[in-house]
Amino acid sequence: MSLLHCPECGHEVSNTAAACPNCARPLIAAPAAPVVERKVVVVENPDDRNGFPTWAFIPIGILSLILVVVMYALFVRNDNTDANQHTNINVNTSRQTTTSVPPTRSEPPITLAPPSAPPSTVAVPGSQTSVAESPTKGKVSIVAKMTVKNGPPQAVRNEKFYLLDQDVETILSSAGVNPVEGQSLTNSLGLSLVFPDRYGDFNRKAFSAIKKHIKYSGQTDGSGKANLSGVDPNSYYLFGMTRAGHGFTVWNSPVAVQVGDNILNLSPQSLTEITDPAG
Repeated sequence: MSLLHCPECGHEVSNTAAACPNCARPLIAAPAAPVVERKVVVVENPDDRNGFPTWAFIPIGILSLILVVVMYALFVRNDNTDANQHTNINVNTSRQTTTSVPPTRSEPPITLAPPSAPPSTVAVPGSQTSVAESPTKGKVSIVAKMTVKNGPPQAVRNEKFYLLDQDVETILSSAGVNPVEGQSLTNSLGLSLVFPDRYGDFNRKAFSAIKKHIKYSGQTDGSGKANLSGVDPNSYYLFGMTRAGHGFTVWNSPVAVQVGDNILNLSPQSLTEITDPAG
């Protein structure tokens, strides 16, 4: 009896055993062992050939070699099949134990707005200003009225009001604008407004100089109110003018704009009557 090595565990097993006693693996290639042993015996003992022709051993050896190769190929194929079966079992087992975890979704950060503070009131020279704390800009609300002779105050309608970085007198003097003969610069503005056909040249020069110093502007509505938004907190000069008949009114007052709402409730300006210098 010859011994074989189990291809599964390597244990020595009899060539007549149907299965490995150590791991119980079936031994498919076991019957091929006697054929190999007979070939060896024939080669080592030439005297026992019983007169069998020598040339006949060549095809027998070839057939035996082919048989061994075929049996080895079958053995390797069966071994690979078993290995694949074990692999499939392991893969299936890992798939069954895999737990699907949903992807984590990141939530956008939540921004909390700071609580708004109640508005505070700040006095501005010549006006009443209500300032509500807000980011960085101010909003200016203007209420303009004028008084006429023997009449109640009237709203200044559809007139432009400006916030300048200097007062009008300083702007015109620095620009070299000469007043109308015998008049101040402010009265000269009134004359150019009331009599544009005569003093139009002065009006053009004056407003060309004023335009360079305008920071913000707004126009009054039918009730004499104008709103200027996005104003940087600072000190300005409020400038505006209107006419009524042969009279005019000019505003040229310093104001301080703060962050938030600024209400400039202007005191009613008296109408200045003009006598035509040309008669």
